[in-house]
Amino acid sequence: MSKVLTALQPSGVLHIGNYFGAIEPFVKLQDSGNTNVLFVVDYHAITVPQEPEMLRKNIMFATATYLAAGVDPKKTLLFQQSHVPQHTELAWILNCIAHMGELERMTQYKDKTRGKGEAVTVGLFDYPVLMAADILLYETEIVPVGEDQKQHVELARDLAERFNKRFGETFTIPKPQIRKEGARIMGLDDPEIKMSKSAKSEKNFISLMDDDKTIEKKIKSAVTDSQGTIKYDEKRKGLANLITIYSLVTGQTNNQIEESYKGKGYKEFKEDLAKHLNDFLKPLQNKIKTYLSDETELKNILDQGAKKAQILAEQKMKDVRNKIGVY
Repeated sequence: MSKVLTALQPSGVLHIGNYFGAIEPFVKLQDSGNTNVLFVVDYHAITVPQEPEMLRKNIMFATATYLAAGVDPKKTLLFQQSHVPQHTELAWILNCIAHMGELERMTQYKDKTRGKGEAVTVGLFDYPVLMAADILLYETEIVPVGEDQKQHVELARDLAERFNKRFGETFTIPKPQIRKEGARIMGLDDPEIKMSKSAKSEKNFISLMDDDKTIEKKIKSAVTDSQGTIKYDEKRKGLANLITIYSLVTGQTNNQIEESYKGKGYKEFKEDLAKHLNDFLKPLQNKIKTYLSDETELKNILDQGAKKAQILAEQKMKDVRNKIGVY
């Protein structure tokens, strides 16, 4: 049995990449008898400008989505990051052993700040250190992440090892767990880049709350190629991405999908994929709406989780403070 931790930023646009890359794998780990920690990382969210009222709504939406997907507060410690102040306290301490060069090499930082010059915030630069604090506070052993977040977990490992070497055994060394299939669903409009809620065009992603017609339009316009045959080939990136999505929502293997579409073309394949996506998302959407109808209960779940998380986090912080000489 392992201690598993994951988190998602609160956003009004959670897409199928978020679901298959992070949420679904976490639920499977939860049901495998692991000790589970899951939280809404609202302090990570404010590394870019947020409208306060919209942020509050998005926190509720993220929580409702977790619950609708099968997260059980009886099996999983579910809470809101900002309600556990030990996260930011540990982040500051880790800042004092982290190196500027390490953070400057973070791929996501480079991607998000390209062309922004001096307008880049310190919070965006320091994001990976807060993520490391999130992970290390709870004796985390496994962190299910997409390929793009693996580098951040590796930084958490480095900081834990550095702290342990300097101050004595304190932190568990976490391991990233990358899903072999579906962890990195690509953009429908550009299969060279990851599906993203911050994409310039809404044609890039399938939102968990997209309706039938929207999904049909997005799948219809999804990039493929001129070959016309339905065959999985990593070099045919657009089609490979669609076959991956098809496999995830139906449970069929790539070979089974290929067999089903022998002698058929993109039109029929895309029509069927849109239908399967709608069938898959509809029950999830209904559950999300049900949870959102009782915001008081959502807040209560988060508050109860935060109280439990504070106890665990404070136990770790007492040890950390003592080790560095301030306690």
